[in-house]
Amino acid sequence: MVITPTPKLPSEVTANLQKLPLSPKGAEVILGNILEPEILAIPLAPSPTTMFGPRGACLFTNGSLWVSDTGHHRLLGWRNLPTRDSQSADWVIGQPDFYHEGQNAKGKLGKATLSVPTGICACEKGLAVADAWNHRILIWKNLPEDSNVPADLVLGQANFTENEPNRGNQAASANTMHWPYGIFYHQGRLFVADTGNRRVLIWHQMPTENGQPADLVLGQPDMISRNENGGSSPTAASMRWCHDITFWGDNLVVTDAGNHRVMIWQGMPTENNAPCAVVLGQKSFDFVEMNQGHYVPSGSSLSMPYGVGVAGDWLIVADTANSRLLGWRKPASILSLQGAVADAIAGQLNFQSKGENRNFGLPKRDSFNWCYGIKICGDTAVIADSGNNRVLLWRFDEKINHKDEAARWGDSAVGGFPDLRRLSSALPT
Repeated sequence: MVITPTPKLPSEVTANLQKLPLSPKGAEVILGNILEPEILAIPLAPSPTTMFGPRGACLFTNGSLWVSDTGHHRLLGWRNLPTRDSQSADWVIGQPDFYHEGQNAKGKLGKATLSVPTGICACEKGLAVADAWNHRILIWKNLPEDSNVPADLVLGQANFTENEPNRGNQAASANTMHWPYGIFYHQGRLFVADTGNRRVLIWHQMPTENGQPADLVLGQPDMISRNENGGSSPTAASMRWCHDITFWGDNLVVTDAGNHRVMIWQGMPTENNAPCAVVLGQKSFDFVEMNQGHYVPSGSSLSMPYGVGVAGDWLIVADTANSRLLGWRKPASILSLQGAVADAIAGQLNFQSKGENRNFGLPKRDSFNWCYGIKICGDTAVIADSGNNRVLLWRFDEKINHKDEAARWGDSAVGGFPDLRRLSSALPT
């Protein structure tokens, strides 16, 4: 009998390998797709409990939750933090009711219609949504508390009745957009991942007028250029498919999914086309292969990372095509992070695994299938698990400095941070 020795994993796979400090029980609450193994096909018809490819979600500090139900072209809202699986939404924006779907509700474009909504974020006392295929950003000055509340402000278009990419022009400009997928608000500034124009737009103050032009651009040399990687080879300043944005302490972070990397600036950029300081997912600025050119991932590679979130010292990246979350702890200097191996993982058993729902099985409370978005509010990670047609509310177990967290949220902190631990007695086992 021949005994085949167990292969030894590379040191990169085993060194630093630990689980992200998420509850070992998995998500406390699952919204959307239900975990019932005997059901082989979940209908995707719209209802108050179903979702189709949600790509963004945000838990607000007053306890309300809003989800971009992308495939159904609508937003779903819960008045309070959901406490049970498949809990019905309270509100819908973008459709006449919970049972209809279609781009712009199969009717006229307006202040409360949507076409492929993706990123969503707290924005002062309200919310902002990337209405990607209408090539615009919609902003509500106050959090909606009813269905189909009209937006107050639109960016990327001159008004609420137009939706041409770049307003019908070949070139971009400071007040146009093409497939904006990401949105983020931080300390008075508004950031948009203008994905189709391969750039990030920044407003130094909260816009007050429809179609207001941005003040700063990253990823392009000027406001009119829109070429992939600036029309040349990738650099520390260029982008291919930017998607999500956050701040890690004082450092700007952008996911560049098309270049399979995460870009980190040392501080807040002050000039157009400013280069980032380091990238995660690649060993250098000019190398941009998926999983660094290998079929299997590693602890330092990425494949189409779409989402990013921050929990205290942790930077958590939704490594979407690898169906996993990777986490890096904040070092003394971010310059040491160039191509660094992640400190922790969730969704896969090791750094070399990448199958949807681990080995292409049924979804579990702690597995992912093309997770697109992650945002952390207080002790709760909100994960848009797009391929499983669901959103996960998963407790972050490690103590987070809520004072620092509140400072990061700024004016959007309208109440106490929700903590799922308070709800444990009401949650399913």
